[in-house]
Amino acid sequence: MQALVLENYRDLQIREVPEPELGPSDVLVKVKACGICGSDVHGYDGKTGRRVPPLIMGHEAAGVIARVGTQVRSFYIGDRVTFDSTISCGQCRFCEMGSVNLCDHRQVLGVSCDDYRRHGAFAEYVAVPEHIVYRLPPAFSFEKAALIEAVSIAVHAAKITEIRPDSSVLVVGAGMIGLLAIQAFRVFGCKRVFAIDLEESKLEIARQLGADETFPATDPNLASRLKAVNGCEEVDIAVDVVGGQHSINSAISHVRRGGTVTLIGNLAPAVEIPLQSVVTRQLRLLGSCASAGEYGECISLMESGAIKVAPLISVLAPLREGAEWFERLYRREPGLMKVILQP
Repeated sequence: MQALVLENYRDLQIREVPEPELGPSDVLVKVKACGICGSDVHGYDGKTGRRVPPLIMGHEAAGVIARVGTQVRSFYIGDRVTFDSTISCGQCRFCEMGSVNLCDHRQVLGVSCDDYRRHGAFAEYVAVPEHIVYRLPPAFSFEKAALIEAVSIAVHAAKITEIRPDSSVLVVGAGMIGLLAIQAFRVFGCKRVFAIDLEESKLEIARQLGADETFPATDPNLASRLKAVNGCEEVDIAVDVVGGQHSINSAISHVRRGGTVTLIGNLAPAVEIPLQSVVTRQLRLLGSCASAGEYGECISLMESGAIKVAPLISVLAPLREGAEWFERLYRREPGLMKVILQP
């Protein structure tokens, strides 16, 4: 089969590789669409240490089942499916509690690090265990299904955050996950939703997708303007989807006393926080990791239109053009959001 292989850092090549081996509880999926995730782009140059070449990346995917293992009972050849990016063991204490995202033996598709190497879905076929597979509704497009993984991250963060009926939220960063968080936090009860970003084009999409007000992150009067539109108060919740020093500090500075800062982004492995501000204002810092079985719920939210993803899809491109699109995303081409590759 053909696959897009990270041969060396910033060196992606189309290669002929063997089809994945199929375990007794695995299904072989013929990939129809696979999105380029921000984490793939961040790992493309080796800085994260989680995309060690040679590797087939890709974990935001959907397709059709081509073959099933001998012990598979819930899926059949021809089923239209998507699958979780996190491969959990199903047996550890975290899996038994339903926290599959915290599994003791957790692996992520398309990731290669010190602990494991797991080839992903930038290929004609990918093998995944039956227990992380979800059937798609008949009219649900593969391209839209390639964004379910991203939606699940936003939905998981909203579900683990304490939201009251009158809660206000500030989303720091209006990239892919930020734009989905704007919608998810609204769906799960936030009355007022605000967003900040460095790019006006992203803030425009944020307004289209339900943000009540948006602000440039560099606005010197941001604090006073945000309070003015929120009833002269700081927000109840701040959600950081970037994971950098400046963005986390911004989230902390704009949340009210006793409020919650939900951290989704993890771009930087370590940051400094204003500890005294966190302690004396009794803030809750809440980490949100991936998702924990919310795929079915996300499919329903997307199918109903409660969460919209079509405005986020910038490009549908054949897999053979993957290297070009990776480089354009890496260079942060203006206006470029989600690129979906089609093997």
